[in-house]
Amino acid sequence: VQAGLVSADVLRREQQELRRHERSNKHLEEESRHSQTVFRDKSGRRRDLAQEQLEQRQKAAAEAEREELYAKWGKGLAQERQQQQNVEDAIKEMQKPLARYIDDQDLDQMLREQEREGDPMADFIRKRKAKENKEKKEKPRYKGPAPPLNRFNIWPGHRWDGVDRSNGFEQQRFARMANRKAVQELAYKWSVEDM
Repeated sequence: VQAGLVSADVLRREQQELRRHERSNKHLEEESRHSQTVFRDKSGRRRDLAQEQLEQRQKAAAEAEREELYAKWGKGLAQERQQQQNVEDAIKEMQKPLARYIDDQDLDQMLREQEREGDPMADFIRKRKAKENKEKKEKPRYKGPAPPLNRFNIWPGHRWDGVDRSNGFEQQRFARMANRKAVQELAYKWSVEDM
């Protein structure tokens, strides 16, 4: 492109050149009109939007599931179980006939399990139930010769083979305590000797 005073020849040549250039770029324009947009991230790599949407949906679903779990925990699992039990009991009761007779096992069991104030046998029954439960769930204990004492009077575990692998610190501690007590007792007796 020339500036200033230009002859008609030069102007015509320039315009022909421009038209030829436009015609050569026409097919590129057509191709780009129907092509899909390419999305790229900051580093220049292509982004797969469909995959990103899928991942985002999965993440949202996982988040919703976690929120639901936290909401469930917030309400209280034990309370929810109790509510479910109440509903089941109510359904069970609704299926029974309206009239209940003296030989109704469920009613009899329910009345027996109720604790009443001022019941003289309630304490005894409670202790017996606790004892039964304790006997059922008793943990294994060490059965063997008497173990050496320790500072905390902790009984050894049931897998202990009876071998004392200590460095003797416990025995030394007990000996020091006994010695200190004996010295204090002797000093006291000496101080009140001539009274």
